[in-house]
Amino acid sequence: MGKIKFTASRVAGCKCDAGKSQTFHWDTSGNGLALRVTANGAKAYIFQGKLNGQTIRITIGTPAAWTIDAAQNEARRLQVIVDRGEDPRQIKADALAQKQAALKAKQNELAEIEAQTLKDSITLGMAWPVYIAAKRDAKRKGGKIGWSEWHIRDHENVVSVGGEKKKRGKGLTEAGPLASLLNVRLSDLSGERIAEWLAKETQKRPTRAALAFRLLSVFINWCNSHPQYKGLAPNGACKSDQVNNELPAKNAKSSDCLQREQLPLWFKSVRDLTNPVQSAYLQSLLLTGARRRELGSLKWADIDFQWNQLTIRDKVEGERTIPLTPYVSHLLAALPRRNEWVFSSPAAKNGQMVEPSPAHKKALIRAGLPDLTLHGLRRSFGSLAEWTETPDGIVQKIMGHKPSATADKHYRNRPIDLLRMWHVKIEAWILEQAHINFTPTELGLRVAA
Repeated sequence: MGKIKFTASRVAGCKCDAGKSQTFHWDTSGNGLALRVTANGAKAYIFQGKLNGQTIRITIGTPAAWTIDAAQNEARRLQVIVDRGEDPRQIKADALAQKQAALKAKQNELAEIEAQTLKDSITLGMAWPVYIAAKRDAKRKGGKIGWSEWHIRDHENVVSVGGEKKKRGKGLTEAGPLASLLNVRLSDLSGERIAEWLAKETQKRPTRAALAFRLLSVFINWCNSHPQYKGLAPNGACKSDQVNNELPAKNAKSSDCLQREQLPLWFKSVRDLTNPVQSAYLQSLLLTGARRRELGSLKWADIDFQWNQLTIRDKVEGERTIPLTPYVSHLLAALPRRNEWVFSSPAAKNGQMVEPSPAHKKALIRAGLPDLTLHGLRRSFGSLAEWTETPDGIVQKIMGHKPSATADKHYRNRPIDLLRMWHVKIEAWILEQAHINFTPTELGLRVAA
């Protein structure tokens, strides 16, 4: 149909021709502007032009949204673009894509900021249980980086908030050394913050503070290798000069060792303990020279009573086999077989003996002996063995120390028989000094005090 001059009344009166789905009413402005009216009465301004010999048609909008002047101006703009040989549809699509890309980039930026904000808010108390769970899971799967139950217990104790009723004795439990840092963000664990914490804890409990610091230092190293926590804790925080100045002195504990003349009192008090498992454990710890957790994690499957030997999970070499001496064999054979653990406890959740240090301290007090750690019993074995003139290489092999001399590393092969000969001699000498007359018999083993 012919062109008409668009006015408000004419646009309102335009209709679709009978029998057609849509009709175009063209504006006399000559800029390709038309009003499209469909059979159901819907109206929209459109632009139509020629681009590279092809007709293109673009919807501008409804009369309700566009005035006639605005629609005519839009048609002129589109015609200018077509005259340049460009496609307005592509320009519109490119602009939309660019806008969407900018919006997505902004959303990603905000998401990253939010994620970083959440990451920065992670505290020691949030990450520590994840750390323990990862190591416990590694142990469950048989990994080499898995921890023993005692080591896990150490990590749980140092962050304990305390305030619970003691299982033994009166009063409430004390908060662990790291409890005061639980609400501190990892990003705030600076050298200054750690040094301030260490100074306070060292004044109250230097030994536990030193242990807690070592555990914290390893934890921070783990964080820096974990994707979720990497980069949160300040780099080198545990190695700063401020921290080193607050560390408890690492003086050798020359007094943390049993003397020969103290053996009778120590054995009598330990053998009088009401808990036979703890009593056997403490005596075996002294007579084997094993590390406290190596012996504590001993299982019945690790004992060969027929060939008199023990397989110990060595933290250095993985495992080592040492002699099962007569008196230790007697102690272990008398223990109840409640579960897989040799040193067991029916009260413990995992069935393994609970921390024996309190019982040992009570035995020392009753005997009137100075304080002695469980590691001091291992140190005592090495010192007392010198009285028997046992070769140092034999003692180190039994205790699980790495050989230091070239000859020990490459030219000495010490079979279990040779170790047993000297180990039995060491045990017999210690029992003699403790005034314990022990005689293995064909019908079994007995102790005659």
